[in-house]
Amino acid sequence: MPFNFGWPGLILIVLVALLLFGPSKLPQLGRAIGDTLREFRKSSRNMIEEAEADHAVEVKQEAERKAVN
Repeated sequence: MPFNFGWPGLILIVLVALLLFGPSKLPQLGRAIGDTLREFRKSSRNMIEEAEADHAVEVKQEAERKAVN
């Protein structure tokens, strides 16, 4: 796995982010990342639900075709 790092790696990333963005921007940056991840999960969940609904319709249509024949 390419992102296999533990606590030391996480601490290093936080320190680099603190140096790059400063302490006043980190909360805004964290909030933006959280909002982005939340929206991504919501979109992914909606896509999965739509795909499952489409599949259910296809299965129902196939069953109806078989019943007619």
